[in-house]
Amino acid sequence: MDTPDVGIPPQLARRMSMAEQYEYLRTKYSRRRALVTAGAVAGGLLTGCSGSGSGTDTASRTASPLSATSTPTGTGRVNGSVVTPFGRHLAFGADPKTQMRISWQVPLPVKKPYVRVGLKPWELSRKIEAEVRDLHTPEVEGQRLAVEQYYLHAALDGLRPGTTYYYGVGHEGFDPASRERHSTVGSFTTAPARPETFVFTAFGDQGVTADALANDRLILGRQPSFHLHAGDICYADDTGHGEKSDYYAPTTWDLFLKQTEPVARSVPWMVTTGNHDMEAWYSPNGYGGQSARWALPDNGFDAKNSPGVYSFTYGNVGVVALDANDVSYEIPANKSYSDGKQTAWLDRRLGELRGQVDFIVVFFHHCTYSTSTHASDGGVRDAWLPLFTKHQVDLVINGHNHVYERTDAIKGGKVGRRVPVGASTDPTKDGIVYVTAGGAGKSLYHFPAGVKDSYEGKIADRESVKTYHWTKSRDQNPDTVEWSRVRYTGYSFLSVEAQAGAAPKLKVSALAQSGERIDHFEVRRGA
Repeated sequence: MDTPDVGIPPQLARRMSMAEQYEYLRTKYSRRRALVTAGAVAGGLLTGCSGSGSGTDTASRTASPLSATSTPTGTGRVNGSVVTPFGRHLAFGADPKTQMRISWQVPLPVKKPYVRVGLKPWELSRKIEAEVRDLHTPEVEGQRLAVEQYYLHAALDGLRPGTTYYYGVGHEGFDPASRERHSTVGSFTTAPARPETFVFTAFGDQGVTADALANDRLILGRQPSFHLHAGDICYADDTGHGEKSDYYAPTTWDLFLKQTEPVARSVPWMVTTGNHDMEAWYSPNGYGGQSARWALPDNGFDAKNSPGVYSFTYGNVGVVALDANDVSYEIPANKSYSDGKQTAWLDRRLGELRGQVDFIVVFFHHCTYSTSTHASDGGVRDAWLPLFTKHQVDLVINGHNHVYERTDAIKGGKVGRRVPVGASTDPTKDGIVYVTAGGAGKSLYHFPAGVKDSYEGKIADRESVKTYHWTKSRDQNPDTVEWSRVRYTGYSFLSVEAQAGAAPKLKVSALAQSGERIDHFEVRRGA
């Protein structure tokens, strides 16, 4: 994987870890931080540019390692021409028709960061100032030195629906509109003004691996309008307990964002929070890192402290992102941190969406129904299953277990309707299909001993599966189930085609890393 061009001799950079590169540059340049608030662009292409609302903790370092206003010692300045941006990733604002958030990273502090935007790649006529979110990670066990990371964000509001825009990210000394930098220009397309057929993709548990990169490339070939990431994003915290005793390597994020850039620079990458994303070194609940790196919709119950909880509507589909760390019985580090506020918000939001869209898709990390290694989380079932049923959610997507598994339609905790490969189901009568799509790239899991894979082209007989689910006391309660319809232990992802019109439907497919389809079914309401 290439090293960002930050002024290190190439022959030296190839032999250095990312942490060693930071130390090298620390001796070469003194650092200067800046905070530039998002500015407004009057009229024309954009009607405004505002902050993303995901929040930056401006307390002192003694309160939080995330500090956007503190200034380090030293008076030297970095030459911006030797600092190359990397890790571009997009995300919608609360309204995908008119809002886009552009985010990226620089390896050193820069002056006057910005985004150029235009309707043609050679006419980036509008210049929008960017916000810098500086993330400080103290020295942790296994890491020789503290790490400074610099994430930049520009909020684009007032965009035209159904329009392709071109953009380039830059700073003083690095102009994406210049001839030598023009290859860095990317593009995105806003949501259409009226519902049209579109595709979105989803998975969880990605990490930095060759298999993760292969899945990204396959996803790009689907030309999705957006991608849902169900948490456990990069595994900088490789332990996943949400404790300061976890193994943590913050520069893994640098590698991850560079790995993901070829797809996330043009496909909005909508993430939520997994157990490996509870990074205890950042306050208030380990989510300071997520707030620094991502600019997500700010319409959840508490955007500052819960950046992975939000919703948006694209065409005829309402999407809701949740933070299952709040309700998990299995991994209790952040159990009940919202004091029930997230669940109350979920009830309200599902009720609002039910009257506005054809379909509601909910995604979060911990599994509602799964038979693989982590099994099912009883905390998710107790807190949210009644709401999913009440509001007739159409599809639930989880990660956590590094497999693909799909249920029959479940109603009242039992099979409401069998949904074989290729079948249709109606959530208004049959119940809800739950999908575990955790085969994004991290090392794979398996199913209980004696349980066979079952998927398109290899359909096993329906069988009872002996597994368990987590209880409030953190016991593994034995559970024999018959709702596990399709199982696959290879790398995979979900691809969903949302069809609008007189007979709307969700055509759900699971694709293996080879491109082979391993499962498919349809969701049609009132069919």
